[in-house]
Amino acid sequence: MKIKFNSKSTISWLPYFAIPFIILLAVKYSTKSYKNEYVAINQSGSNVDSEEIITPAKLPDSVDFIFHIKPILSDRCFLCHGPDEGTREGGLRLDTQEGAFAAIGKNLDKHAIVPGNPENSQLISRINETDSEKIMPPTSSNLTLTEYEKKLLNKWIEQGAQWKEHWAFEPPKPISLPKIHNPDWATNEIDYFISKRLELEGLEPSHEAKKEKLIRKLYFDLTGLPPSIEDLDAFLSDTSSNAYEKVVDRLLESTAYGERMAANWLDLSRYGDTHGYQEDYERTMWPWRDWVISAFNRNIPYDEFVTWQIAGDLLPNSTLEQIVATGFNRNHKITQEGGVIDEEYRVEYVMDRTSTTAKAFLGLTMECARCHDHKYDPISQKEFFGFYSFFNKVNEKGVIEFKEIPEPKIEITQKEIDQTLAFINMPDSISKLGLMVMRDDAADRKTYLLNRGVYDAPNKEEEIIPHTPKSVLPFTDQYPKNRLGLAQWLFKEDNPLTARVAVNRMWQQIFGVGIVSTSDDFGNQGALPSHPELLDWLAITFREEGWDMKKLYKRMVLSSTYRQTSKVSSELLRRDPYNKLLARSSRSKLTSEMIRDNMLAVSDLLVKKIGGPSVKPYQPEGLWEETSSGVEGLLLKYIPDTGENGFRRSLYTFWKRTVPPPAMLIFDSPTRDLCEVKRQKTSTPLQALVMMNDPQLMEASKNLANKVLNNTSMNEADRIKYIFRKITSRFPEEQEINRLQNYLHETRNNSTDDNQDHDIAKKAEAQNTTSKDLRAYTNLISLIFNLDESIIKG
Repeated sequence: MKIKFNSKSTISWLPYFAIPFIILLAVKYSTKSYKNEYVAINQSGSNVDSEEIITPAKLPDSVDFIFHIKPILSDRCFLCHGPDEGTREGGLRLDTQEGAFAAIGKNLDKHAIVPGNPENSQLISRINETDSEKIMPPTSSNLTLTEYEKKLLNKWIEQGAQWKEHWAFEPPKPISLPKIHNPDWATNEIDYFISKRLELEGLEPSHEAKKEKLIRKLYFDLTGLPPSIEDLDAFLSDTSSNAYEKVVDRLLESTAYGERMAANWLDLSRYGDTHGYQEDYERTMWPWRDWVISAFNRNIPYDEFVTWQIAGDLLPNSTLEQIVATGFNRNHKITQEGGVIDEEYRVEYVMDRTSTTAKAFLGLTMECARCHDHKYDPISQKEFFGFYSFFNKVNEKGVIEFKEIPEPKIEITQKEIDQTLAFINMPDSISKLGLMVMRDDAADRKTYLLNRGVYDAPNKEEEIIPHTPKSVLPFTDQYPKNRLGLAQWLFKEDNPLTARVAVNRMWQQIFGVGIVSTSDDFGNQGALPSHPELLDWLAITFREEGWDMKKLYKRMVLSSTYRQTSKVSSELLRRDPYNKLLARSSRSKLTSEMIRDNMLAVSDLLVKKIGGPSVKPYQPEGLWEETSSGVEGLLLKYIPDTGENGFRRSLYTFWKRTVPPPAMLIFDSPTRDLCEVKRQKTSTPLQALVMMNDPQLMEASKNLANKVLNNTSMNEADRIKYIFRKITSRFPEEQEINRLQNYLHETRNNSTDDNQDHDIAKKAEAQNTTSKDLRAYTNLISLIFNLDESIIKG
């Protein structure tokens, strides 16, 4: 890394007044995200990630219809030979098994596909045709097949043209570890699957990352916080064979692990501290957040972790903790608007719970079947409302009153906390609180299919009883017809989706992109898995090992695949620009929470307190007033907290749904109006604006500057080394030290030793140094915070 900057371009202390208005524009007007990937829409209407388009070096040993053949047919053939009767030609239909193998031609004496006989298969004959009038795809379509794709189709037919239904709806099958040429590279089972795919592509894995880079990435992935210099030195000096594993074990046992994992779960569960509509009144759901952190730290098995949240209240002899966990299903928005129709919004809440459960645990866009049968996946509208009916027994109101805690709810006092809810961090200023939970106290309410999904258009000819999509797994009489039955169905051994979706999302958290890159869509419109055998092996192993999340995370981060360097050759970048094959480590930006928490941690400002009510750190003035209705609202004006609450982890930042924390939105946090399992990845000028001007970053810079200036045993070069290493986790090179020294000198020389910054002057006086020095070091630290290396892991 070479530092490049204009030494005369010091960071101004004056533009803070402009920041609230610029951020307000960012909050009020959503901008188009500029992604590092695009989605191409093919003729069949399915989404194909550009990341999937990788031409292997040789044909696979066994050609699979779903992973190798169907993408070709849908992209090049379905326009003329697909589901649309209006465009279908030649009597040939290739989107169904019956149509693909049917007799064609005037005399019905030909077949497009003859299993085991490519020579007599018209499909093979036409794609290899030299006559421009006969070749398929036709020249007029501007579509072509590569030689590799032609050979793939030929080999598939030669091997028997086995047809398969959608891969994600078939239960994963036990898989043996593949044999690889270089087993010495593999640390655990994951590496065998990665190495085998690389061999197929004619590629080799990259060497292991330097210890400083590896430990930095590991800390952020497992705790969301950077390693301290003491942590770095301990790891670098430990020469034992299991030095790295010891660090992994220590991080998995740290309380910061639960906070890191909870940050992702809050996105998925659409957590907020307000109701989300119009006046956006405050709600109390933070005790549920405390439970989530505790559950991750206690390593509650994933099947229990999910079951308690879906149906903890329905478990036999359910505990108060299990009932608290059901707050997951009450995190949706709730309206207090005057004039709205109560039943309309009650239905919306049930819809939200239905869609959230389907996306979070099944990876399905089930909401597409609310108004009609799903256009791409085998999910009927009736099946959608069968799923909906699991959540339609809650006796809740669509519209609530000011300060009302919506029913059903429980009351929590310090007595309950002392007896059974020790994970809740109740402050002394609160004697009791009400928490929304689930309770099926509207047992007599019937569910009907709603025509076009409209709340007041029920089709009362047939009552809908709880059931699930048959294409996934039929809901038989062995399950009770309630949410507990649904949870049991989710974790049934032959449910093809639950384990896959879970391990894919965990893989996404560690490696940046899921094995299925569309982690929210495992249906026909979703991406194909880059390593299908690995996905199924992980899913089966996760289930057989008792749904142990820590064990799976440990396996991932111990793998040689994870430990690779992110350095990339031009050839590898050309062959695999999106790193789908994992021949290297991916570089990814820290999350919005990590960026702020990193600043606070390295400057020794971070308050490591677990749980409790949400806090209000710095935020630009005027945002809440600009967007609040002003009617009876308690949240009309944002009043930042003082003391330690201003420096808590970002996980605990108060989340007002109508105006979420602006800096977190700018760094790609979702609004939490709905369930999100995959954050966007953007790079925008607003992000640079925040990094260069955020008062909290400047406060962190000043605090660290104070610390190094107070250490009289350090000379200037030592201070620069200390600062650089504290922020980036590595020693700077000599050339970097020289350039940073030059910047420091020029900043000091260009600065006037006046009192334009009273805080700087006051702190400088207190430590017997000049405000020029403190200002210069503060600017230097802010500069290093702004380096690409400082906000990237890996």
